[in-house]
Amino acid sequence: MRFADPKNDIAFKKIFGDENKTSVLISFLNSILDFKDTKQIKSLTIVNPCQVPKIEDLKNTILDIKAINQDDEEFIVEMQVEKDINFAKRSLYYTSKSYVNQLDKAEKYPTLKKVYFIGILDFAIFETDDYLSRHLILDSKTHKQELKDFEFNFIELKKFDLSLQECDTLAKKWIYFIQNAENLKLIPKEYENIDEFKLAFESAKIYNWDKDELEVYDYVSIQEGKRLSELETAKLDGIEQGIEQGKLKEKLEIARKSLEQGLDLDTIKIITGLNNSELESITN
Repeated sequence: MRFADPKNDIAFKKIFGDENKTSVLISFLNSILDFKDTKQIKSLTIVNPCQVPKIEDLKNTILDIKAINQDDEEFIVEMQVEKDINFAKRSLYYTSKSYVNQLDKAEKYPTLKKVYFIGILDFAIFETDDYLSRHLILDSKTHKQELKDFEFNFIELKKFDLSLQECDTLAKKWIYFIQNAENLKLIPKEYENIDEFKLAFESAKIYNWDKDELEVYDYVSIQEGKRLSELETAKLDGIEQGIEQGKLKEKLEIARKSLEQGLDLDTIKIITGLNNSELESITN
């Protein structure tokens, strides 16, 4: 059995953005946001449910999920694989835009509802060692949360290193699922008796997908692999360039000391292998 990688944009939205399986997203949100008792989400509407884009339109597709619960609170859930140093700013933009778009007229301020942003990142963004962080607007002296309409939650997958046996909460199980589903051959026993995970694994089964879904999934995976390869190549090129620059710096230092000892330029060129233009930097 082969499961799709939930970190792939298309797979992520197919698993969590299916309007016929909203219990999956509800379980994920309740666990990550630690909603309990009356605060628990009982039902929600997925505003932009999963639709398979054409490959040529991928660059113009925002691959996130926006949901609204029974209290009209809004939730933005985004999976981000490619490292983006501006992701925190983007989360602020998405959240504030979602907040403002609730209004048709300015006099309806009292009707504004809270917006939650949940970012799942396949890279580290904050200095904390915690893989799950919650960010609120607090008074700098009292630490009271009196501005309550914005909340930002970030899951940094690179910091999550628990085994499945150590995942003793639903939140941890969901994070483990997102991080590791593609490497599993069968549904682990830890998930077998949880209906929402059964649905999530069912959505992740590659053999249940149609041709268009598979084509876009493979394309996204190939593009991600290509991007990682380019980054690795650039990193190696940078290392090699650094080594060469270090060698040149060392040769120039030898040439400088040789000049101070009274050696002529021809002899220095033989000793160091430097050419005339390179020697000019220390003789001028």
